[in-house]
Amino acid sequence: MGIYAITGASSGIGAKTKELLMQQGHKVINIDLKDGDICVNLASQEGRQSAVDQLHTMCPDGLDGMICNAGVSGACGNLGLIISLNYFGTVAVANGVYDLLKKKHGSCVVTVSNTISQGAGRKDIVDLLNNIGDEKRVLSLVSSMDSTNLSVGNSLYVSTKYALARWVRRVSATWAANGVRINAVAPGNVHTAMTATMSTTAKMALNALPIPTKYGQECLMAPEEIAEVMVFLASDSARGVNGNIMFVDGGTDALLNTEKVY
Repeated sequence: MGIYAITGASSGIGAKTKELLMQQGHKVINIDLKDGDICVNLASQEGRQSAVDQLHTMCPDGLDGMICNAGVSGACGNLGLIISLNYFGTVAVANGVYDLLKKKHGSCVVTVSNTISQGAGRKDIVDLLNNIGDEKRVLSLVSSMDSTNLSVGNSLYVSTKYALARWVRRVSATWAANGVRINAVAPGNVHTAMTATMSTTAKMALNALPIPTKYGQECLMAPEEIAEVMVFLASDSARGVNGNIMFVDGGTDALLNTEKVY
């Protein structure tokens, strides 16, 4: 059986992914702010480096999979946290364990969002993230924005997820040539602790997006619907899949973009 690491596996989609992997007999290392096997703050450079260092100590022979799932929503009220955790935390951990994945020809799965196709992100922020990569500069820029404005938070959230999806596509060929597959999952609206604590306004915005597979039901997707796809992408069963941004949203993106096939 394999060894997998997951960021943000103390709750929600990450916890369900951990559960499914353990049911298959794999060892799973949870990296989270609380209740993790490795407890660190991935929004900080020190926390990211600590996580990477501890994984190298715990898994000297390599990792079979790295699932980068930790993140916060646009409704968290902390714009800097959205930038630092969602984008920089994910990229730093994935790059930091790349050598461990190469040792076992492992795979990496990154959580993005189906909102990346809905036009709410800021391309200037996306370009700064992808092409400049200066965390302090981006944080300085967003510090002047209104953190109480939900549309601002959502825009930055989408920007980080769009940048992650672009990053996955950009590195996928090189990584695969060295034996490491990398893909992204773009979940739709999922019932998690994060969505349960959203404001009424934020919940109304969520519910405004239809989920075809839930037609006629007043409910969001279940975490296991996303987790099962993550487990698949991390497995050898998906050995032909690389550089893919897989929408797991019950058909929401297809409904909103029926003519878009690529």
